[in-house]
Amino acid sequence: MTRTAKNYEYLIGSIQGISEPQFRAHFELYEGYVRKLVEIEEKLGKADPKTANYSYGEISELLRRRPVAYNGANLHELFFENLTSAEMAPSPELKSSLERYFGTVKQWFAEVRAGLISEPGWVLLTRSRQDGSLRNNLLQQHHIGLLGDQDIILAFDGWEHGYFIDYGAKKGDYITTLERSIHWDIANQRFEASGGIAQAAA
Repeated sequence: MTRTAKNYEYLIGSIQGISEPQFRAHFELYEGYVRKLVEIEEKLGKADPKTANYSYGEISELLRRRPVAYNGANLHELFFENLTSAEMAPSPELKSSLERYFGTVKQWFAEVRAGLISEPGWVLLTRSRQDGSLRNNLLQQHHIGLLGDQDIILAFDGWEHGYFIDYGAKKGDYITTLERSIHWDIANQRFEASGGIAQAAA
């Protein structure tokens, strides 16, 4: 497998409330997930399927742990890409869908905040490919809690590695920074790509 970490250096100095040391520590962790994913994929290509075993087997452990590195890499990319310092707003279609399923955009983010406070992990705004519904998806780990039929519209990293250098135990202040740093143009594009605009217009 050939994969390299993406460069998000452009975020340094652009997001009020997230310092350069915090970003660099976060980038280093993300890059580690990418490297580990490449390593796992390479080892899977050579592992003997006959070693599979519930208790322990090389191929078994590689298959079990791949989702951690895979989602760890992908979710961080979604997260970094949906950060911006620019003032933006959800598209009329996305705003309408958020209001349909949460009442208001403010109420939607109140639930995001509740999820991030509730558990170290991720909160993802997702859209169902079955019926177009939006929901906040709380992931206790990168690979535990992700609903199978969902397209990810926004990703919020609630792990301590994302905020502790800047905020210590004041996670609520970090969440406020995330709220004002949403790259709505990216969210709008993801929503449209998921079929959201067509569904909202139906």
